[in-house]
Amino acid sequence: MSTVLPSPSPSPSATAPVPESPDGPVRARITAGRAPARPTTAAAFHSISAVTAVLLGLVGIGALLHEPVLIPPLAASAALVHSAPTLPLAQPRGVVLGHLLGTAVGYGALAAAGGSAWAAAVAAGVTLAVLMAARTPHSPACATSVVIVLQSPDPARFVPLLFGATVLLVLTGYAASRIRRKAPRYPAYWW
Repeated sequence: MSTVLPSPSPSPSATAPVPESPDGPVRARITAGRAPARPTTAAAFHSISAVTAVLLGLVGIGALLHEPVLIPPLAASAALVHSAPTLPLAQPRGVVLGHLLGTAVGYGALAAAGGSAWAAAVAAGVTLAVLMAARTPHSPACATSVVIVLQSPDPARFVPLLFGATVLLVLTGYAASRIRRKAPRYPAYWW
């Protein structure tokens, strides 16, 4: 005795015709998506000033301590926290834990393979895998591991400064989202 299962009905999007483009159906599919709406002037000014203020704060802290606190991955993290506060990539878990995991992978790669561009590339890939496994999406953390492999900072100074900087980014994101009434609330979730 055999059982015949009905064939699944195609989804509406699978049966919808793809609009033709002069360059063909693939080009039409690519250009059919929409970019996000342009932010209002007030929202853009709010985000830009918040990012600039926190990054200048990191530079000031670094100048006082005679240590570089502002590294490129933190600038990318600040941009995510202040311009896309509802994305999973911008949440505190990803920002703080993501950079710490990237730091661990970076120092591990540095110890295992030395400070080469090859080791830095592998460290970035491994960091992404670790972030995905830990459910802490934060792409700038991949760059943190690259910075560690290529610059070999002293962990006793670098790790506490990085941790403090990520906590500062999260706290400024929280404060900035409360200052502007129409701003999306940050964070969407804490941990």
